Amino acid sequence: MINSLSSVDRLPGRAARGDFHQQRVTVMGLGTFGGGLGAVRFLVERGARLTVTDLRSEGVLKDSLQQLADLTDIKFVLGRHEPADFTQADLVVVNPAVAPGNEFVALAQRTGVPLTTEMSLFWERQLGRVVAITGSNGKSTTTALTHALLAATGRRCWLGGNIGKSLLSVVDEITPEDWVVLELSSFQLEWLDRIQARPDIAIVTNFSPNHLDWHQTLDNYRHAKQTLLRWQTTRDVAVLNVDDPDVASWATAAQRVYFGASVDCESRIIDSELVLTERLSDIGAAFRDARGGQHVARQGLFSVNLAEHFSVPGIHNRMNAAAAVAAATLAGATREQLIAGLRTFQPLPHRLQLVAERFGRAFYNDSIATTPESAICGLQSFDRPIVLLAGGYDKQVDLTEFARAIAQRVKAVALMGQTAPALGTAINTELAKTGHHSSSRQVAMRIATDFDDAFHWATSQAEAGDVVLLSPGCASYDWFRNFIDRGDQFTARANVWLPH
Repeated sequence: MINSLSSVDRLPGRAARGDFHQQRVTVMGLGTFGGGLGAVRFLVERGARLTVTDLRSEGVLKDSLQQLADLTDIKFVLGRHEPADFTQADLVVVNPAVAPGNEFVALAQRTGVPLTTEMSLFWERQLGRVVAITGSNGKSTTTALTHALLAATGRRCWLGGNIGKSLLSVVDEITPEDWVVLELSSFQLEWLDRIQARPDIAIVTNFSPNHLDWHQTLDNYRHAKQTLLRWQTTRDVAVLNVDDPDVASWATAAQRVYFGASVDCESRIIDSELVLTERLSDIGAAFRDARGGQHVARQGLFSVNLAEHFSVPGIHNRMNAAAAVAAATLAGATREQLIAGLRTFQPLPHRLQLVAERFGRAFYNDSIATTPESAICGLQSFDRPIVLLAGGYDKQVDLTEFARAIAQRVKAVALMGQTAPALGTAINTELAKTGHHSSSRQVAMRIATDFDDAFHWATSQAEAGDVVLLSPGCASYDWFRNFIDRGDQFTARANVWLPH
């Protein structure tokens, strides 16, 4: 039977490589984002006798199954789970989105079957230096930008994790000189805590309530996020948001570097200027010396004009840039390399992405905004009138601040999904507080019956010069497969829209 590798088995925090020849392995949750697919291919290539089980039907998983069509000798159990697949396995690879207390996971544990995840399999085997990023909002953009900045140095870099790409297929290609940049969700971190995962550089963008339907309490959610710092040592660095008092107070043995708008940080935003301090270079030199690697000459104080070199809109994205630049500087990037990376960075899909400009209306896809905080950032990114599509799956988070921002900044809002009635009530409450109902400014609202209804009504409210913004502030799972599906449907409609 395969045993989970502990921290003592790892090279400075890494596990020895191994294979799974003739081991009976169950992959629980194929999913649609790539992690399950990556695990399946990895295990088949290493000789596992594989069972893939998922509560979703073959039809729902059609796209994922097509990507595995070239693989043979896989047993698929779809639309259900069978107890024997969890009690008679040598290893169960759990989709990290499986909630705590799942009866089949508990069954495997009682039977003594080891449990792991796709990310844990990768972490235990990869040999590179890791920059790992988490946070309630902004982690995808920060991850992609960190990777772009490191790539601009000419070093070999790998991008993966919750950003949608499994790196298991290339794990044997990663060398100790490479940088691995990973976005990590609270679900992934919950499992990585079990193997004492220790990134060389950790970035925490911010912290606010999220996924309470899964974690049950805010303390549980915070504890999962803090995994990123928990196992770091004095040889590592934690890059933390000084403007977030919760994050700034998190315990870690690592050296601390702060980013934000405060003067008391090493990577700070002043209007559109990103200013890096001498201390960041000092820590970066010491950080690289501790690993025996080469480093650039001490850079001293310097600044980068983000308005000139960084095109992604929104003050929140400037903060993401401050975090990414701090990490890349610690890893040895020069000012010239940072500017080159900022200039060439392409915004990720579904993140304040301009997807169409038609008849004077600008259509922005911000489907990744699955929290109120990220959607508020989207609203704050525009000076033009906004027609908003908001709402979705109910994750049991407070929507009051989102409702207040809508009442203050939006001319019309189409409300979607489970949260639509509650969000509409909260918006009316905020409007009543400010007297907007009796003034010349009001917010038109509609509780949509489906996405077609939401899109058509929203566009009927938009005039030339307006922004039509999909920034839901909620998860997608009640009406859509995922946030990508939601964003793709919005984009498709935007690109053929005609005014009536």
